[in-house]
Amino acid sequence: MPDWVRQAAVVPVRDGRVCLVTSSSGRRWVVPKGQIDPGHTPGEAALVEAWEEAGLVGALDPEPLGSYAYEKLGRELHVLVYRMLVTEVRDEWPERDLRVRVWLTLDEALDRIEEPGLRDLLRLASPLKLTGRAILASA
Repeated sequence: MPDWVRQAAVVPVRDGRVCLVTSSSGRRWVVPKGQIDPGHTPGEAALVEAWEEAGLVGALDPEPLGSYAYEKLGRELHVLVYRMLVTEVRDEWPERDLRVRVWLTLDEALDRIEEPGLRDLLRLASPLKLTGRAILASA
C-alpha cells in the first residue's frame, strides 16, 4: 500500500468567477477536495466533493488541470484537480453548516489560497483559458 493518499479536487467556475469554500477548520480558503473512494474515478470524486462541500453541480473539463502534492499529519497527499463549469448553485447542501462559500475573481481567489501548488493550478482554471495542463511536484 502506498504511503500517500489520492484525492480529487474541483475548481468551480461560473460567470467569470471562481468558487472557494472554507476548510473544515474554517481557517483557510480552499477548493472542494477529498479522498477518492474505492470504486470511484477521480472525476466522480471531484463532482461529489463539489456537491458536498459547496452545493455545486456542473460538468468537468475532459482532462484535469493537473495535480499537486502536499503533506498533512505526516502523510503525503496527491491531488488531481479538475475545472468544473458550474450549471447549478444550490442553497441547501450537505456541509452548508460547516463551510462558507464565496464567489471571487481569479485574482481575489489567488490572494486567499495559501497552497502554492493549488495556486499554480488555479491560474490555469481562468475562465478565459479553456485548456491547459500542468504536473506540479512538491518541493
